[in-house]
Amino acid sequence: MFKFDKDGLIPAIIQDINNSDVLMLAYMNKEAIIKTINTGKVYFYSRSRKKLWQKGETSGNILLVREIYTDCDADVILIKVKFTNKAACHTGYRSCFYRKFHISKVTAKNISKLFSPVQKNHSKFVKITGKKMFNPKEVYGV
Repeated sequence: MFKFDKDGLIPAIIQDINNSDVLMLAYMNKEAIIKTINTGKVYFYSRSRKKLWQKGETSGNILLVREIYTDCDADVILIKVKFTNKAACHTGYRSCFYRKFHISKVTAKNISKLFSPVQKNHSKFVKITGKKMFNPKEVYGV
């Protein structure tokens, strides 16, 4: 049923079932999907750490599965969750999508700055939405 990429992964969009906010996007492999279904808690596969992880295992921001969908091509998963804490993003924000682009401020002259690493010079293009719900240094120790 699921169409995985060449690395055996499929992107998973996480959405708050109560208000439809998109909280995050991460990747799942077969094992993560099975564990998610069996436990009712969302698991992902970390591409950087090359291992399975449960969302909230360190922060306590656990995502409880309420519904699972796949798109028409079966190459993306949408998981609607009950949110058990304040923030889904490891940076402390409620959603990983807390940077809003001001596309009207992008010109042919400055568009290349959008493709540079995230820096302070992006402030003319991006507005931070929301507020931090927790301090990542206190939670993760980094």
